[in-house]
Amino acid sequence: MKLFNTLTRKKEEFVPITPGEIKMYVCGPTVYNLIHIGNARPMIVFDTFRRYMEFCGYKVNYVSNFTDVDDKIIKAAIAEGVESSVISERYIAECKKDMEALNVLPATTHPKATEEIPGMLDMIRTLIDKGHAYAAKDGTVYFRVRSFQDYGKLSHKNLDDLEAGHRDIKVTGDGKEDEFDFVLWKPKKEGEPFWESPWCEGRPGWHIECSVMSKKYLGEEIDIHAGGEDLIFPHHENEIAQSEAANGKPFARYWLHNGFLNIENKKMSKSLGNFFTVRDISEKYDLQVLRFFMLSAHYRSPLNFSADLMEAAKSGFDRIRTSVANLTYLSQKNSEKSLTDEEKAQIEKTEGYVRKFCDAMDDDLNTADAVSAIFELVKFANTTADENSSCAYGKALKEKIVSLCDTLGLITDQEEELLDADIEALIEERQAARKTKDFARADEIRNELLNKGIILEDTREGVKWKRA
Repeated sequence: MKLFNTLTRKKEEFVPITPGEIKMYVCGPTVYNLIHIGNARPMIVFDTFRRYMEFCGYKVNYVSNFTDVDDKIIKAAIAEGVESSVISERYIAECKKDMEALNVLPATTHPKATEEIPGMLDMIRTLIDKGHAYAAKDGTVYFRVRSFQDYGKLSHKNLDDLEAGHRDIKVTGDGKEDEFDFVLWKPKKEGEPFWESPWCEGRPGWHIECSVMSKKYLGEEIDIHAGGEDLIFPHHENEIAQSEAANGKPFARYWLHNGFLNIENKKMSKSLGNFFTVRDISEKYDLQVLRFFMLSAHYRSPLNFSADLMEAAKSGFDRIRTSVANLTYLSQKNSEKSLTDEEKAQIEKTEGYVRKFCDAMDDDLNTADAVSAIFELVKFANTTADENSSCAYGKALKEKIVSLCDTLGLITDQEEELLDADIEALIEERQAARKTKDFARADEIRNELLNKGIILEDTREGVKWKRA
């Protein structure tokens, strides 16, 4: 398998540190609100990578954090008059609901920044002892950027160029030796959460959090570090500087970054009115359609989101689901006779589509071509399986399609369709739960219906529903 390594700017053969095992860290969301569809892209992309590597027989230790202390979380907490932890825990729970609806597997470990403060203090002490960090008079601890000779190797920037043309990345502060030095620990402000440290009562900088969580749960050197391309600089660049300066060894062998998601060819922004949460999309589409849409493009390419493109994705995904449903019907209704010699030969031909799928995935996770291979297999199944086929043939073709879709995290083998009466009964139960303020059960019912392709819409006239 070859992966495009941001560090070297080229495709490289993937060779894990330990044969048969992968240690992978993916930067997770800052939990101050519901996740938006931009957050969903790396979740889907790197969950798919993990699934494929497990399909190939690797044991994957997959760590993805929650940033649960941050200026935005604190601002939201102050606005509501609650502790910061109330906001972060609320939106961690909501994030997990959305991840489940997107069929994103839980990470091996989901560390929270606030639970890893001791490790952060230890790494900061090490950096100070090695001369890579220093404390200012007010208790702020800064990383001494010029002490790390390889600074800029991931983003392919150097400090001279940054000084000349990118003054916006410089961070001012009292007691800083150099304007490029970044914060490892900062003093508390009035009303903010804080922890004791040798330097001041305060909280960690953003960058140190991921370095410490990666080290604790994966070790000092990992196979893969991944995230959105907006994190390359300064976040991932600073992670490398901290980790390698503290540990004295390479941090990550391969760096993977997904491209931006635009809305109607514009950057997603609340001010432009084109900001969509995953929950917003779930009101119009089965979230499996959103996953399929995101996998229909190469992960490193910019992706444009629009209503027309989502409708096209829905149509494409429906073709696959319809084929699987038809093969289910044929495998249940057709004769019980065993495979004929001709059918055995046809099944052997399907291995060509499986090879195409794997070749695409082995080429830097080219999910777009992998989806094309699935469509070719679907077309083959639609043209070779009919009422005269054996049930074993329909079952074998279905298993091939479902297996490849499962590897992409796409749920194609739907349970038997709910009857209208069953849907209405669940809606009544949901309404009753809402009246008694059992919102957890109400959300559970909504998600259960959504996973079965039933979309609810709360209106003034009552609850309306439709099949996705």
